[in-house]
Amino acid sequence: MTNVIDADVLFAPSDMGLRHLPEGPIAYGNGFSWVGIQHGNESMHGSLNLFELQARANRSINLPGRPGFAFPTTDPDWFIAGIEKHVQLFQVSTGRCETVSDEIDQEVENTLINDGIPFADGIVFGAKDLEFQTKKAGLYLWRLDQSLIRLRDDQICSNGKVILPDGDQWQMLDIDSPTQQVVRYRLDASNGTLSDDEVVLDLTGESIFPDGMVAAPDGKSVIIAFYNPNAAAYGVARQFDLESGSVICEWRTAAAPRVTCPLLVEVDDGVKLVLTTATEGMEDEMFSQHENSGCLFMGDTEFESAKCDHRLDVLSLVG
Repeated sequence: MTNVIDADVLFAPSDMGLRHLPEGPIAYGNGFSWVGIQHGNESMHGSLNLFELQARANRSINLPGRPGFAFPTTDPDWFIAGIEKHVQLFQVSTGRCETVSDEIDQEVENTLINDGIPFADGIVFGAKDLEFQTKKAGLYLWRLDQSLIRLRDDQICSNGKVILPDGDQWQMLDIDSPTQQVVRYRLDASNGTLSDDEVVLDLTGESIFPDGMVAAPDGKSVIIAFYNPNAAAYGVARQFDLESGSVICEWRTAAAPRVTCPLLVEVDDGVKLVLTTATEGMEDEMFSQHENSGCLFMGDTEFESAKCDHRLDVLSLVG
């Protein structure tokens, strides 16, 4: 039987712009960071947010564009972020930006950088078609030598990613949300090549869409956040066994159906699951009935430790 856990509201932004599209939580300092991808349907900028868990305090810093991801580095004052169509270094204390990649998707229009994951060789990240219709967005490898390698050119909305060691290469799990599937690749970062995809989890029977994803500490399962465009009493994130495809645990976010990303964090009383939710595309009438949308949630888990995110040493790239 699937274990069901009700997550509690951790942070309810008073600024509706911050509720629009929170994503990408990642451990940072005494809490975690997250990005506001954009602060409204017509907004052309987003934010980096630093959340301190004990104080439950959030610091929001506007970015010069719309971020798909922002990862802490080995220096807490610097983040490496995908903003609009470039990978950039961002200094928290000054707001300084340094571009460290070529432009993505140079031959197509209306795409932006979306979700990614840092690992020892760099960052794998995807892009999204802003109309969520056409298979034209890229899947990229950005390496520490600043080379940008396009691995695929047929994504619609590239979201959750997990990278695991696999001999002298890497195993990568990936979600292109409209496909409603999790696929597995073998990634050769040195040569910048990707194997053919293999479907690991087929979720096409669902009416909701897989979004962000993290590896569970057991190495045998993943936790996926689901974006529900429709009205619902709660949103969900689910832990799936990768071998059987069965659901091990489900976390629920009351009055917030559009769950975007998960993060496991260690606190004094154990490992918790942080979930971001969104109001993106939500009309006022629907929001009035789903008042927790755009909030950050936190729920209990039975894990004994949380997987540590990789910190990239990229300050040699700062000019």
